[in-house]
Amino acid sequence: MRIRRTLLAAARGLALALVSLVGSIVLTTLTLASLAWTVAGIGLVTTPIVLESVRGFANFRRVWAHSWCGLTIDAGYRPLPEPDRPGLAARARRLASMLRDPATWRELLWLWVDASAGFLLALLPLALLAYGLAGFVVPLVYGLSGGRVHLVSTELVDLSRPSALVLLPVAGAALLALALFAGPWFVRAHFRLAAAFLTPPKSELAARVAQLAESRHDVVDASAAELRRIERDLHDGAQARLVAMGMTLGTVEALLDKDPAKARELLTMTRQSSADALTELRNLVQGIHPPVLAERGLGDAVRALALRMPMPVEVRVELGGRAQAPVETAVYFAVSELLTNAVKHAGADRLRVTIGHSAGVLAAEVGDNGKGGAGFASDGGRGAGSGSTGLLGIRRRVGAFDGTLTLDSPIGGPTVVRLEIPCVLLPVQDPAG
Repeated sequence: MRIRRTLLAAARGLALALVSLVGSIVLTTLTLASLAWTVAGIGLVTTPIVLESVRGFANFRRVWAHSWCGLTIDAGYRPLPEPDRPGLAARARRLASMLRDPATWRELLWLWVDASAGFLLALLPLALLAYGLAGFVVPLVYGLSGGRVHLVSTELVDLSRPSALVLLPVAGAALLALALFAGPWFVRAHFRLAAAFLTPPKSELAARVAQLAESRHDVVDASAAELRRIERDLHDGAQARLVAMGMTLGTVEALLDKDPAKARELLTMTRQSSADALTELRNLVQGIHPPVLAERGLGDAVRALALRMPMPVEVRVELGGRAQAPVETAVYFAVSELLTNAVKHAGADRLRVTIGHSAGVLAAEVGDNGKGGAGFASDGGRGAGSGSTGLLGIRRRVGAFDGTLTLDSPIGGPTVVRLEIPCVLLPVQDPAG
């Protein structure tokens, strides 16, 4: 078992060493060159791409750290504005936001450390194993060849001296013992070194904890409001109809012998009331968790939602799997509310919904060709006199999943609302399998 762990540490160390040396040097060079080109305007296009590549490189190493050593390295990225319309101004805002993020500078500093100390730590398990084996192989080959084959330079080791033939296996045994006991530790030390540079400081973590506490309170409040809504709908809707049906059936029972015609009329009314109650219960279930969402996923649920809109809705979904059920529910109801707001207040005649997943983030974008001028009002509504009261509620909904919501709605339109939630897509299970 220990030998297996040593060999695995050597293989992982070699992969880490290659990735550290090549990836860190290339990204560092590209970053410096792109920042220099910013003065000429070229860097406004290239620098965000390079910095996002640095983030992807760091996140890739975070995945290795967790899967290989069980270490969780926090990122602590600040939300970035999405360039909803192409242009240098949008790219400049995004670049400025990335450069203001302390996580960006932590990663750039880490690239230098990763290409030097990180490279050496990763290479040590393989080096110890290789040099330890060489301590036995070199004297053996030299002895079997009668001194005619030299695997090492005579300036380093004079194999013609008997002491060298004795000391080499001793040194090799010591290196192999060190590789057996310390090889996996060096791989872990490599990731701990990365964590020392990539993990946000305690002040940022404290702010993050405060933000999560606020999100938790928002979730609790939203859940309580949802329960009150369900109780109200049941009390005022289906429950009232069922009570009325019971009273009507009692009247029918009394009239069955005296006035059969009137009894039949009341039975017809009762049957209609039961159908209405069933419809209300179905609508209530639809408002809690749509069956199509549970059965067919977010894409088909949004397409079904679009068919119920009173105006054309273009839907484009590109998902390679399914998110967790709470995330799908949050995105579905956020899109539903955004479409409803646009229909009521935007003055649009065409809507579009785009849903995709990239770099560990599920993004949903709802746009319209209406009058624009929407905004977050202080009372939780949508500004510019639109009368909508949902944007801040949607922001709190996605904030519970560490998500963000951005709005771009200039006067005259168009309006684009984008929400992003970090998540991992799970493969879709084949029913036939």
